[in-house]
Amino acid sequence: MANVEIAESGAAAARTAAAALRAALAVRDEARVVFAAAPSQRETLAGLRAAEGIDWSRVVVFHMDEYIGLPADAPQRFGRFLHHELWNAVRPGAVHVIEPRDDPEAESARYAELLARGPIDLVCLGIGDNGHLAFNDPPVADFADPLAVKVVELDDACRRQQVSDGCFATLADVPERAITLTVPTLMAGRTLVATVPGANKKAALAAALDGPVAESCPASVLRTHPDCTLFADLEAYQ
Repeated sequence: MANVEIAESGAAAARTAAAALRAALAVRDEARVVFAAAPSQRETLAGLRAAEGIDWSRVVVFHMDEYIGLPADAPQRFGRFLHHELWNAVRPGAVHVIEPRDDPEAESARYAELLARGPIDLVCLGIGDNGHLAFNDPPVADFADPLAVKVVELDDACRRQQVSDGCFATLADVPERAITLTVPTLMAGRTLVATVPGANKKAALAAALDGPVAESCPASVLRTHPDCTLFADLEAYQ
């Protein structure tokens, strides 16, 4: 646990993620990475932009969730966020973006097939205010989910977080459905790096670290992963 300020914890998370990428590229032709897209990830993504010794042309990138029903050019789209915060700067060799369009179920199946083409070396993630991982909110999280990617209904706590994070002006603006990578898909990553900053994460982080490993707090499953490092600032941890 890194009990430091947000900028420093994000930088430390980036160093750990960069080391995992370098290690993967040292033994394989490519590295495959899944990224979370949220304000809580900005410091980590900034650190990765500046990291040296990563051949991004050999990195294949994915993201872990996307809203259903937003226009392709909506600023809240997670693919757009990651392009702006990281991908446009480092130019990965391949970028796979979730595009719900008119058939979210078909898109879920398409994205699952892309993910299944090889192992995931690194997952950079956060924890939601309600303990969610990606958009696996407590009502829909399944630690033994048979699907790799699925369509979900977002719970009210998750949707309210999008407003408090400044991503949407009102709750009515937040989509009610999304596509998400499932818990087993995220947990299949060889290395997980979690960045959890801010006082609003305090209750979720406490439940994830000290509560039962249960779908009522999806992030609690991180404790079962053999290579997961979590970085938090003092406001989130104390």
